[in-house]
Amino acid sequence: MPILLVLLAPASFVLAALVAMGDAAGRRRGSWVAIQAAGALSLGLALVALMLAVMRGPLSASLVDWHGAGVSVRLDALGTSLFLLVAFIGTIVLRYSRNYLDGDPRRGLFAAELCLTLAAVMTLVLAGNLALLAAAWIATSLALHRLLLFYPERAAAVRAAGRKFIVARIGDACLLGAFALLAWTCRSADLATVLAQVRDGAQAGAAVPAAAVLLVIAAALKSAQFPAHGWLPDIIDTPTPVSALLHAGIINGGGFLAIRFAEVLVAVPAAMHLLAAIGAITAVYGSLVMLTQTSIKASLAWSTIAQMGLMLLECGLGAFPLALLHLLAHSFYKAHGFLASGTAVDAVARRRAAAPAAGGPAR
Repeated sequence: MPILLVLLAPASFVLAALVAMGDAAGRRRGSWVAIQAAGALSLGLALVALMLAVMRGPLSASLVDWHGAGVSVRLDALGTSLFLLVAFIGTIVLRYSRNYLDGDPRRGLFAAELCLTLAAVMTLVLAGNLALLAAAWIATSLALHRLLLFYPERAAAVRAAGRKFIVARIGDACLLGAFALLAWTCRSADLATVLAQVRDGAQAGAAVPAAAVLLVIAAALKSAQFPAHGWLPDIIDTPTPVSALLHAGIINGGGFLAIRFAEVLVAVPAAMHLLAAIGAITAVYGSLVMLTQTSIKASLAWSTIAQMGLMLLECGLGAFPLALLHLLAHSFYKAHGFLASGTAVDAVARRRAAAPAAGGPAR
């Protein structure tokens, strides 16, 4: 399979989004057929890409190349694993949203925005150069912001989305600054070239250390780490499919960034120490607060904060393969947790309704 064919996955979701936008209420069967076809195509391409990466090692290819920037793809263990993860969970979330929003007059528009978000995330994990990665990083955040504001009449969701927007823009600035320093130091925006040069010891004064610290800050902000974590527990008024996609996929962007640029972080011990400290503090704090929550969604949100902290701690300790395994396992667990949260509430309500009245056993 030509490597560049994997770009058909995000392209198919963009096409499905355009089809769904023409059916705002989501009542036409053709809209959902297009969405399901995009999901099936992305799953097939992800499986083939993963097999290629396992059999042949890291692969790179460019469609448009200008000094290392443009449209390029990098297939390696990290990118293909997350590509398969996003394709699988995204397809399930889209299927779930069809029933979840049944009867909503904007169900088709919601599905379209979900498709655009998935396209941005897939481009992010497959990007082969700094420019495309940065563009997909920002596009993912902006697409998520639209989903968070899908019900603008929910004041709590709007406030949380506004706080998240500010944090995300600060993270974007840090990411762009880090990429500019790396591209200037290595005289290339190609991801493989940058990582190879940093691994071989290419440093120019304080450029690489500064880039590493900026990458740590960007990763921490993306994954809702202390003290910029407050927006995540407040986003519980958004539709459940958005929560599932956010907590199972997009919030992992910080861990993905740390693992993707492991060579840069390892070259700067101070950055590793900072990453480990942020992760450790957040993991402990998030775990303690999680134990005090009575809402299922709030508890899951604080669990995500703690798990992201533990993942970044693993990266800070140099256990990048363990962090990748943690990322994959947490994504499946959290997607199931949010999609099944309504069932759990119903089960508790049924048990309470069936419980005997107070004093019954004594009598």
